[in-house]
Amino acid sequence: MKSILLIGLNNFGTMIAKELQTLGHQVLAVDREESRVNAILPFVTDAQIGDSTNELFLRTLGVGNFDVCIVAIGSDFQSSLETTSLLKELGGKLVVSRADREVQEKFLLRNGADAVIYPERQAAQWAAIRFGSDHILDYVPLDDQYAMMEIAVPREWTGKSVGQIDIRKRYGFNIMAVRENGEMKLPVTPDTLLNKEATLLVLGERRSLQKYLRI
Repeated sequence: MKSILLIGLNNFGTMIAKELQTLGHQVLAVDREESRVNAILPFVTDAQIGDSTNELFLRTLGVGNFDVCIVAIGSDFQSSLETTSLLKELGGKLVVSRADREVQEKFLLRNGADAVIYPERQAAQWAAIRFGSDHILDYVPLDDQYAMMEIAVPREWTGKSVGQIDIRKRYGFNIMAVRENGEMKLPVTPDTLLNKEATLLVLGERRSLQKYLRI
């Protein structure tokens, strides 16, 4: 369980708050608008009304005591940038900020953000890969080189074992798990049979995955 300071309760910030609560984290949520703060109270540990660009207000929150500070402000980039910078100056251990454009990402990283969330770009990338292929059911980029995907079992692999296909040598990626009837089966061995109803969780270089899956 982590202690998290979440600033900005637009739709994106509200969704993050609810997910964090579901995962059991302690969340202090902050927004300028009283209606947003009142709406999120049932889903967080505490919530406060305040201006995150005001250094005196941020000091009262004890920024350095939180494991993570998330800046989810979306419509006012100047406020997001000022908040990010102040959080770092006040001892924020890990400051994660939202960006809507690449230029915003660059400014945030230069002004205190340890990491940047770019929801629109990430969603666009996921959608393009997910729906641009007949085989891919889910997609998680790990970095610029590697990715993890959940794929349907290709027709030519159906009824064969992992060892028979020799996926690692022939295609350059690994099968991490097999999902069948809603259950994840581990570990995957050379004797694991691949049925047409199953899906595979595969890990490998993005270029190898894109080449084989024709993305």
